[in-house]
Amino acid sequence: MTSNNSKNSFVGCEFTLYPMSDNFVDIILSALDEVDTSTVWMETDDVSTCIRGKMVHVYDITQAIFLHAAKTGKHVAMSGTFGVGCPCDTTDDVFLSEEDEPKNISKIKEINQKAGCKFALYPMGEKDYIEKIQEQVNLSKHRGVEVSPTHYATRLDGDVKDIFKTLHESFDQVQQAVSHVTMTFTISANSPSNQ
Repeated sequence: MTSNNSKNSFVGCEFTLYPMSDNFVDIILSALDEVDTSTVWMETDDVSTCIRGKMVHVYDITQAIFLHAAKTGKHVAMSGTFGVGCPCDTTDDVFLSEEDEPKNISKIKEINQKAGCKFALYPMGEKDYIEKIQEQVNLSKHRGVEVSPTHYATRLDGDVKDIFKTLHESFDQVQQAVSHVTMTFTISANSPSNQ
């Protein structure tokens, strides 16, 4: 089963933002205030935030939230899972009538932020899943990021916008061929480990 139109595919992302700072509440709330989330369904509880909608908007919003938190200069990390095609998914809480233009591009274009990210791609139920994963790892080497292997994941280093573009493109290309795909990621900026 293949997706009809990747731009219009609805996906979800469940993520948790971790500002390593005493004023973590202010950092999280101010990041959320600066991001236009009107194009997705969103729910936050005491563990994580879930957003669902068109792929273009889910990636736009996830990236923007991370960037607005990281621009504070504090060490910030985000861990999450993108998913599409889960058998238990419904379209009840998804905004599919939204335009395809991301709402947060103009607000983040001046933010330049380096980060490190580890991601793992899971094409579910596919016998040749390793080939699909390896193809995206190889393509990532040409997407403006530094790519290196690590245990249980692939590491990306570079500008946050290039990292999220790589995540988006990798996920999108696999979900066009595989009906159920998940991708886990952890991204970290301003870590004292790099100083």
